[in-house]
Amino acid sequence: MGSALQKAITLILSADAELLNILSVTARMSIQSSLLALLLGVPLGVWLGARKFPGRNALVVLNRTLMGMPPVVCGLLFYMLFSGVGPLRHMKLLFTVKIMVMAQVVLITPIVVGNMETYVAGIAPAIRETAKGLGLSSCKTFLLMCGECVYQIFSVYLLAFARSIAEVGAVSMVGGAIAWKTNVMTTAIMQYTNRGSFSLGIALGMILLAVSLLVNIVISLLQRRLSR
Repeated sequence: MGSALQKAITLILSADAELLNILSVTARMSIQSSLLALLLGVPLGVWLGARKFPGRNALVVLNRTLMGMPPVVCGLLFYMLFSGVGPLRHMKLLFTVKIMVMAQVVLITPIVVGNMETYVAGIAPAIRETAKGLGLSSCKTFLLMCGECVYQIFSVYLLAFARSIAEVGAVSMVGGAIAWKTNVMTTAIMQYTNRGSFSLGIALGMILLAVSLLVNIVISLLQRRLSR
């Protein structure tokens, strides 16, 4: 165990080519998917939290159900759609980073929507009163809502990024964990541990834990700022 840990540290310090490739693919997938989820989820979350309309409760329940979607179910859905017998097979996206990003967006967007909806629901009445007093239009009221949620948006993005970087079920099914192509940190840890190559798995695990710790520290700081 001590030897494997020592080799893992050596791999990190020597900037091993395979390790750097895995980190690059992970960063590309996580950043793209979390940004897309943010762009889709923030407007929907603000809208759901600020508006009252028939069917709103049903939409909130549906979104909360999607927040708990098992990643393997999402992976299975995309595999069936894009595999050789699926209706979207002509797009040839299976076992690429693009389809991994798409699967991640489906998993992460409901989390963004749910967090934004919960936060906005608490501040919306006061903002609506202010906007009404100032005679603001619906569009300007929406922008005012978004302006009041800046720190929450940053916090939600970091949460989405952390969720994306830690995902394994869906990305392994649709990405295939192909070396030098679609292997990300989580799938590589599983793959190399199963092979008995503990040094690379430990190195990736150390980096993943470090990133998760950093993200959670920043989220905690933002939440303290919000609570003031």
